Amino acid sequence: MTLTDQLPGSADPDALFDAFTTWTTGQGIELYPAQQEALIEIVSGANLILSTPTGSGKSLVAVGAHFTAMANGTRSFYTAPIKALVSEKFFALCDTFGPANVGMLTGDSSVNSDAPIICCTAEILANIALRDGADADVGQVVMDEFHFYSEPDRGWAWQVPLLELPRAQFVLMSATLGDVRRFETDLTRRTGRPTAVVANTERPIPLHYRYAMTPLQETLEELLATQGAPVYVVHFSQAAALERAQALMSINVCTKAEKAAIADLIGNFRFTAGFGKTLSRLVRHGIGVHHAGMLPKYRRLVEQLAQAGLLKIICGTDTLGVGINVPIRTVVLTALSKYDGVRTRHLKAREFHQIAGRAGRAGYDTAGTVVVQAPDHDIENERAIAKAGDDPKKKRKIVRKKAPEGFVSWGRPTFERQIAAEPEPLTSTFKVSHAMLLNVINRPGDAFTAMRHLLEDNHEDRPTQRKLIRRAIAMYRGLLAAGVVEQLPEPDEEGRRVRLTVDLQFDFALNQPLSPLALAAIDLLDRESPSYALDVVSIIESIVENPRPILSQQQFKARGEAVNKMKAEGIEYEERMALLEDVTYPKPLADLLEAAYNMYRQGHPWVADHELQPKSVVRDMYERAMTFVEYVSYYQVARSEGLVLRYLADVYKALRHTVPDEAKTDELTDIIEWLGELVRQVDSSLLDEWERLRNPEDDEEGIRPEPAEDTGPPPVTANARAFKVLVRNQLFRRVELAARRNYYELGELDKHAGWDADAWRDAVEAYFEEYDEIGTGANARGPEMLQITEEPERWIVRQTFDDPDGNRDWGIVAEVDLAGSDEEGTAVIYVTGVGEF
Repeated sequence: MTLTDQLPGSADPDALFDAFTTWTTGQGIELYPAQQEALIEIVSGANLILSTPTGSGKSLVAVGAHFTAMANGTRSFYTAPIKALVSEKFFALCDTFGPANVGMLTGDSSVNSDAPIICCTAEILANIALRDGADADVGQVVMDEFHFYSEPDRGWAWQVPLLELPRAQFVLMSATLGDVRRFETDLTRRTGRPTAVVANTERPIPLHYRYAMTPLQETLEELLATQGAPVYVVHFSQAAALERAQALMSINVCTKAEKAAIADLIGNFRFTAGFGKTLSRLVRHGIGVHHAGMLPKYRRLVEQLAQAGLLKIICGTDTLGVGINVPIRTVVLTALSKYDGVRTRHLKAREFHQIAGRAGRAGYDTAGTVVVQAPDHDIENERAIAKAGDDPKKKRKIVRKKAPEGFVSWGRPTFERQIAAEPEPLTSTFKVSHAMLLNVINRPGDAFTAMRHLLEDNHEDRPTQRKLIRRAIAMYRGLLAAGVVEQLPEPDEEGRRVRLTVDLQFDFALNQPLSPLALAAIDLLDRESPSYALDVVSIIESIVENPRPILSQQQFKARGEAVNKMKAEGIEYEERMALLEDVTYPKPLADLLEAAYNMYRQGHPWVADHELQPKSVVRDMYERAMTFVEYVSYYQVARSEGLVLRYLADVYKALRHTVPDEAKTDELTDIIEWLGELVRQVDSSLLDEWERLRNPEDDEEGIRPEPAEDTGPPPVTANARAFKVLVRNQLFRRVELAARRNYYELGELDKHAGWDADAWRDAVEAYFEEYDEIGTGANARGPEMLQITEEPERWIVRQTFDDPDGNRDWGIVAEVDLAGSDEEGTAVIYVTGVGEF
């Protein structure tokens, strides 16, 4: 039975409230006073601004809001900042209301889009509001984490629904809203509904604050000894979090029994090389790591171990405020300042309270503790003074340790101010873009009046509004000159005085906004070119967001190689430094793409809102014939492997979703299959849910069922097409190393099969006595150079060298262990011979 079954026969507020509280009581939930007050306002039809601490049950209030909207026969939209939270809420609401009543919209997927309850990102709802205005089929809006309203790049999406949906009931929620009086007045003016504010600073689970003048390791040992665990240690970089976790291995965190329980829960979980092996050692010791750069499967494992009470310490970043779902008794902040990408500054009050609010969880603790570490130099100086005691001579001899260079000072007064400080007022970050203009023009009615309302009745001050108006006029003129819009002598049947001359897809400017440009650029390629398939990959990579850690490492390697080359050529230091400014990461097809971009922009001015970003990550990995683990190790980005994998998944989705079937050659299809299988074998969750959403298995009501429990990736050999590419890549990597006479790496790859560096050297040097080189171009890695004989438990493969005379009489013979490949999630190769066929 779902909550939908509890809907009363009428939408009477008292009946709604009684029905909902009867359901919560049946679930064993006793409502807090703030929850009761909030729900009374919602069922009475008022807007609600809910500003209560973390752990005070805002999610349950949201459920009550959706329940109320269903009873009133109106559609309710739930918005969150990131797709992962939207997806999480979607599945939770399916449990509560039944899958027939819940849908989801993101830039990637659309599921049950006509459902009465829709989960979506803020940008999706903003797009609907811009396209349909007051006529949008939106009766209620529940905006979670509403403090994102102040985000410089995305805040516009939280503001647009407030401006454009006057018939909706709004529920704005966050633990750190600050002064909301202007929102209270503004919402009432726009919607005609009363607006209630429920702002309760009293937490159901009280917090205790402490300023620690002991070194961090001593602080943590004390917390472990006094039942302060589980402890979340907050760092402001991923590197610092991992370094601290490794340093804590010297502490005996868990008992033998607890370590055995950890081992049982981990079971046969697959840890890959690099960071995976490091994490395996840490969690078995009772220490977790949690940050956005990790693979999703590792973060889930840490969360599961913590929920089971088996991890006593988790070292992570300050992003724990978004998405982490673990019971934390104590939060330890290692600093009260952070580098925000531009400068190092003190934490804002909102940031401090978001982090601190994670301590103490309902159902787990009776209180939470927040500990702020004093700066290391202050602790050392304090200890030196204490050691000197009352001896004046010893005190004079103390050499005070100075703060490190660039340190932004904080101390106990800073700590006390943060505790008392209210979150900063939310500030408007409204923006106008081509996408906004096109969506408004595309709606029925007078676009000029609609845009004037958006530009003059937003939350910005008047000088900023004038700047936005000038920008909108310039954009409109550009669209008019390009022929994208046209003015009509008379209003059309829907009241338009200006209309689009192009059709806009529903998810316009949300799902890879440069996709149409990519399609146009693909048409410029020569399908007969040996590089066609990889050139298509490069075009798609140019429209996907940059994975900055790996691009930084690519540039670092490129500059290192350039320096060595310039030194060998005798170029002086000053000239080398000047030349290095032009050395960057690989950017295939940069000239072609820039020309296509400039040409396309003439007829589609809105693409100027988005930057084309040529790069080579998928292509680089494929050309190097590396596995994911090898690639991450090569560029030393183990701390950011989760970000790298998400990038690979995004490129895979874009290749599947954007490239038309008629543009897919066999080789390109092979690459797409290879990439999908590579991502799935590393962490299947990134693609499995997306694939389920794109290809739902309908139940008898035609509604996508809830997914089964994640059982890990399928056997790698099950996808025969992708597995053959993996095998080909493994063999071709050996060809490339042999061509460079890199016998050390060849030996590292194959010493387990008896082919060490000396064996490889003997075999390959015999080849070079007959031929000058081994080809490594497109022809050398073609399918005709690899012969596969498939047997039930193994494959026999022969990789032919591309010799300059075209004899093709040398190469590599190997066996492919099918069972071993399934176990490892990649092709397991055993070289059996290298020489003349």
